[in-house]
Amino acid sequence: MRSTTTPELTVFKFDNSYAQLGENFSHSQTAMPVPAPKMIRFNSTLAQQLGASADALSDSEWAQILAGNQVPTGANPIATVYAGHQFGNWNPQLGDGRALLIGEILTPQGERFDLQLKGSGPTPFSRSGDGKSPLGPVLREYILSEAMARLGVPTTRALAAVSTGESVYRERGPLPGAILTRIASSHLRVGTVQYFYSQQDLAALKTLVDYILQRHFPEQQHADSPALALLEQVIAKQAELIARWQGIGFIHGVMNTDNMLLCGETIDYGPCAFMDTYHPGTVFSSIDHNGRYAFGNQPAIANWNLVQLAQALLPLIDEDENRGAELAQAAINQFPHAFFKAYHRVMANKLGIENFSSDDEALYTDFLNLLEVENADFTLAFRKLADLADENRTLEKNAPEKIGELFQFSEAFTPWLTNWRQRLANETQSAQDRQQQMYLANPVFIPRNHLVEEAINQAYQHNDLSFFQQLVDVLEQPFTYKSALRRYALPPREEERVERTFCGT
Repeated sequence: MRSTTTPELTVFKFDNSYAQLGENFSHSQTAMPVPAPKMIRFNSTLAQQLGASADALSDSEWAQILAGNQVPTGANPIATVYAGHQFGNWNPQLGDGRALLIGEILTPQGERFDLQLKGSGPTPFSRSGDGKSPLGPVLREYILSEAMARLGVPTTRALAAVSTGESVYRERGPLPGAILTRIASSHLRVGTVQYFYSQQDLAALKTLVDYILQRHFPEQQHADSPALALLEQVIAKQAELIARWQGIGFIHGVMNTDNMLLCGETIDYGPCAFMDTYHPGTVFSSIDHNGRYAFGNQPAIANWNLVQLAQALLPLIDEDENRGAELAQAAINQFPHAFFKAYHRVMANKLGIENFSSDDEALYTDFLNLLEVENADFTLAFRKLADLADENRTLEKNAPEKIGELFQFSEAFTPWLTNWRQRLANETQSAQDRQQQMYLANPVFIPRNHLVEEAINQAYQHNDLSFFQQLVDVLEQPFTYKSALRRYALPPREEERVERTFCGT
């Protein structure tokens, strides 16, 4: 049995530009049909943004398409090839082993997005895997990617989670199967460029670079060195992305080069996690034995990945190899500057500082050091600062709700808080405007690890998806505190702490 194309299921305007690059870049195939697809959650708002009408299809019709049983009109499913460094070790061929790029959606606004099914069955790149996904990782990615989008972090999105009606067999035994529909500006990775460089296929490498520039950075297509322009653009995108991660306590967990998108979006939510108490050495991923991808290492690892991208682009940067190496190194040298510029802006917003100066770096550094020493909750500590930014506003009728007893600073913070208030006194911004800015920079609801695990466990153990649905709903408004939702803001109790996260697919 093969997936079928049904003409009346025209839901998006599809194009297939990457598939047209040829068989060097991808393998054409359809998804493995599943017996009983059922919609778990459908992101109707995102679907409308992508060009589908609200009532285009019923849930059951959407489920058939987004489980891979039916190919929508105009789509051309492919599995793409790439390589990558995984935990620093080179793997010459990876590729979409459990995912299919169904097609590229052209939106009414003229934007282009990939629609990918994750967990859709084996491909030529599956190696020994079955290409499928259990329910847990699908729920996890839906929760995390949509939360990140609401937090303002560049990310892939979740259009839908669909149960398949079949069992997927893993170490813990049979688990219910599911498929995630992932939306991305593209799935082109550092590892995609590395693959063609490692194949010594310079013609394909040039084709790829031209394609990436045309798709993501069209203003750079006619640069003196298009490959160098691409490197510089990706460096800028990644500097901004990693700064955003550091500002919300996000730990990716598996920053391999095949998990770094050239468009600058976060991808792969397998073993990721959010910090509770602040410690820069925090590691959650069960496979990160040496702490390579610890929270505090993320900027340095991004830099390392970008060096690998530069290496892969070297043959195209300049005909003179030495000159090309110099230009690439000069570009790489800009990453620390770009990162800290973005990170300073992120931290200034979190502290309520409108006019950031070099002296302010010590202010946020001292605060982070205190958080570490006091084992303080990262998210609630910053949110408490926002509450303190305008203490008179509580008397207003429509004043935002404060977190109150959810978090209190210990006496160790008193000198720092005095310095912070003195620093704010030098600002021209009103206290009310400052507080509003800080509320938008300091979320109160994040996808805490114990809540994500509770949603997954409820689904596995009791076939109950209600907590998953509630959690996704709460995380749609991460910056607005409501005391009725207090439990979603609380740090984990000792017995609820999640020490390790797993890829799970």
